[in-house]
Amino acid sequence: MTAPRIDTDTLRRLPKAVLHDHLDGGLRPATLVELAAEVGHRLPTTDPDELAAWYVEAANSGDLVRYIATFEHTLAVMQTREGLLRTAEEYVLDLAADGVVYGEVRYAPELNTRGGLSLAEVVEAVQEGLAAGMAKAAAAGTPVRVGTLLCGMRMFDRVAEAADLAVAYRDAGVVGFDIAGAEDGFPPADHLAAFEHLRRESVPFTIHAGEAYGLPSIHQAVQVCGAQRIGHGVRLTEDIVDGKLGRLASWVRDRRIALEMCPTSNLQTGCATSIAEHPITAMKDLGFRVTLNTDNRLVSGTTMTREMALLVEEAGWGVEDLRTVTVNAVKSAFIPFDERKALIEDVILPGYSAAL
Repeated sequence: MTAPRIDTDTLRRLPKAVLHDHLDGGLRPATLVELAAEVGHRLPTTDPDELAAWYVEAANSGDLVRYIATFEHTLAVMQTREGLLRTAEEYVLDLAADGVVYGEVRYAPELNTRGGLSLAEVVEAVQEGLAAGMAKAAAAGTPVRVGTLLCGMRMFDRVAEAADLAVAYRDAGVVGFDIAGAEDGFPPADHLAAFEHLRRESVPFTIHAGEAYGLPSIHQAVQVCGAQRIGHGVRLTEDIVDGKLGRLASWVRDRRIALEMCPTSNLQTGCATSIAEHPITAMKDLGFRVTLNTDNRLVSGTTMTREMALLVEEAGWGVEDLRTVTVNAVKSAFIPFDERKALIEDVILPGYSAAL
């Protein structure tokens, strides 16, 4: 593919949509330093720039388990109402500054209760912070809609509680559900009862699958649990040989099950070897509903603008490709159809036309 090079300023102006981004993986380094001092948590360094570099270096291990371990420090400062309010508000403002017009943020409430907050208090604090951020972004002329995905940690025993929370707060900003955590050894079907409950209650869900574990994980997520989207899904390529799709890959493509792909994160965890060879390009060209995401902006040292720039520079993407994955993301967002349609027709497509 040959495409005209798109400069960074233009990329930053393009309207973006992100479906796969973790709240506890996207704190501002300076905020992390300040909040850690307030709660008495020791960080690897108290210099924000050095801390940002430390995160990226630690995450570049190629080991998903070590990658996840970097969250020890962010979670340490997200155990109070004040910490959650601030991190949630700043999360939204950072998306708005990056040109994101629609985002879905995910986190596991059970990981934020060490300071004595109940699960409900955690959810309400985060929603209040997100609402404050959206109000400020709108007042600044950079509106962004942010919905919440509540996560259950697949290796623990509170997934059902998290699913109940998603049902309880589905009219208060929570738009869906996910399971997260170590994938290998903790198959999605272990939590089938929770997914059946969500389906009965008409709450959509995505499932982390096909990152640290292969096709059986994706098969369970889609065929057994009924996921509407797949978190990462890079190893679906194991069911594609010389461009010919196997039964599972065909099912995912033909039923427009979105793949929430995160190129930089996948390089860090060893799921991909380079941006140029990341499966997102080949799968986009094969007609899969691929979406572009950041996963964890602090941990990966990235933004949506940076992810776009990497694909432009290293994989030959052009503006049509970026528009495609952005529209794909909004089409697969866990919000009502009329809202998705309006975002695409009134914001995404005109935004691309205006920027270019």
